[in-house]
Amino acid sequence: MDDVREEVYMENIEKYRKADYEIDSIYIKRWSPRAFSDKKVTEEVLFSLFEAARWAPSAANIQPCHFIFARSEKDRKKFLSFINDGNVIWCDKAPVLVAVISKETTESGRMNSSHAFDTGTAWGYLSLEAARKGLIAHAMGGFDHQKAKEVLQLPDNYTVHAMIAIGYQGSKDMLAEQLKEREKPSTRKKINEFISEGSFKE
Repeated sequence: MDDVREEVYMENIEKYRKADYEIDSIYIKRWSPRAFSDKKVTEEVLFSLFEAARWAPSAANIQPCHFIFARSEKDRKKFLSFINDGNVIWCDKAPVLVAVISKETTESGRMNSSHAFDTGTAWGYLSLEAARKGLIAHAMGGFDHQKAKEVLQLPDNYTVHAMIAIGYQGSKDMLAEQLKEREKPSTRKKINEFISEGSFKE
């Protein structure tokens, strides 16, 4: 994205989002559109997102996260078979679908209490790199977890946390009518709504 387009893009984002404290603009820029263009994601660009996820912090450096990606028509249809219909109506246009998975146990077979936390952090790194590259990375919780585990042939000690649709942003005009209204960046709570000092305060 060139400097002029980036400036216009950020102006549009800032209609909906504004940080109260100084942060890098990438945090504001990252959001979750549903409209995908038909532009393909090259392997070099796709793998750079996994490279970013690779460097996320991990307790005891266990690195429990695992990503299964689908980009062929056959593999994408397999993923769409366990994603909820409400998500399929838009994510079927995405050129890449990704399952976010974690291994629940350590190499010694003990439960890893931070497997989900660490995998969520890896997804966060991936999503920011996607935004930096001008991509959409829209995570979904609406899917059949058990069917996903069966279709993807996961061992018992692995958990499927989310699906991600990855690609380049398209026009909202291509979306179903009920989704067009939602195709804008969401806002966030103020930090005083989710932080406490010293002890919990609701």
